[in-house]
Amino acid sequence: MNPFRILLILFLVVPLLEIYLLIQVGGLIGAMPTVFLVVFTAVLGAFLIRHQGLSTMQRVQATLSQGEIPAVEMLEGLFLLISGALLLTPGFFTDTLGFLCLVPAFRRYIILKFLERSVIVTPPSTPSSHEDHHRTRTIEGEYWRDKDNSD
Repeated sequence: MNPFRILLILFLVVPLLEIYLLIQVGGLIGAMPTVFLVVFTAVLGAFLIRHQGLSTMQRVQATLSQGEIPAVEMLEGLFLLISGALLLTPGFFTDTLGFLCLVPAFRRYIILKFLERSVIVTPPSTPSSHEDHHRTRTIEGEYWRDKDNSD
């Protein structure tokens, strides 16, 4: 499906769903409690995102200090950013998706599935001859002498 069509559907369906849910919940518990609940979920979400964001940043630093690439941690940071945007958007559907993104086990599962589908692992190529295997590597650069010892 065309990405433009998907975005168009999302921008039409999600607000309509949010309005429907707000009306339904407002009819059950009243207008003021509904507004309070929407504001409360935004504040709670901001607190949880701050806490998990700091934790993710510590894991990024620990992974980097071990000399590894923090791919999963960086994608978790992206998930937290998306979660924050969803939680700050007023509505119950987006809040549910935002809180779902805050669940570490769910977040890791989605990230690992994404990495499995998107990373293409190619086996190392075998050299065609003995000469290719022992090929020298030339590194270009510049140098200069601080002191001339030829005096």
